[in-house]
Amino acid sequence: MKKFALSLAVAGAIFAAPTVTDAMSMGDRGDDVRDLQESLADAGYNSSSNVDGVFGPLTLSAVQDYQSSNGISSPAGNFYGTAGPATQSSLGMDGSGSTSTASSGSSSSSSDSSSQVAGTSDVSNSSGIISTARSLTGSPYVWGGTSPSGFDCSGFIQYAFQQNGENVPRTVAEMWNAGTAVSNPQPGDLVFFETRTGPSHAGIYLGNNEFIHAGSSTGVTISNLSTNPYWSSTYIGARSM
Repeated sequence: MKKFALSLAVAGAIFAAPTVTDAMSMGDRGDDVRDLQESLADAGYNSSSNVDGVFGPLTLSAVQDYQSSNGISSPAGNFYGTAGPATQSSLGMDGSGSTSTASSGSSSSSSDSSSQVAGTSDVSNSSGIISTARSLTGSPYVWGGTSPSGFDCSGFIQYAFQQNGENVPRTVAEMWNAGTAVSNPQPGDLVFFETRTGPSHAGIYLGNNEFIHAGSSTGVTISNLSTNPYWSSTYIGARSM
């Protein structure tokens, strides 16, 4: 979908040529990211069509899958989705890429354990929220519900965020008004739908056009924004909380 085409706008500071000790995360771009994408593709964790030198949602998902499969990190890990020395070494990367550009406000890092890895805290918290949300799959839908015994759509979102130390408003309309509009949602952002007048349903974006939500006829489930005609036709936008 065009709504989810990754923006190629360049923002942030230019760092020195990376070595195997430089971590890469969401928003980074350059030849080092391209090397990472190619290494993931060679290992069977990334599509060869997603080798563009931009660390976006598809690359994040590929890194996370590789880390989980190879015992490097997990959704509960602080650096899940950040390609640091352990991930790069496991992929056999020699760190010989060229300069890269990181997202605004990012800092370079010398190891996966550094607290200065670009975007680490956001990625980590989003991973925790997503992990909590996934663990609730199958919970029934209950109007006004706010616990695993039964959720409505906003109660489900509020619960997943609260379990990870984040407070969000209670209703879909309030979430819509409180969030920051984003054109390309990232994992952990909220996606909104107009099933009645105005924002009336919402879910947590997982990446790859998938989101998890509490549907009135399904309970907590995962749906696809591009292949499900109902959700693609009622989608009205995304918000970062």
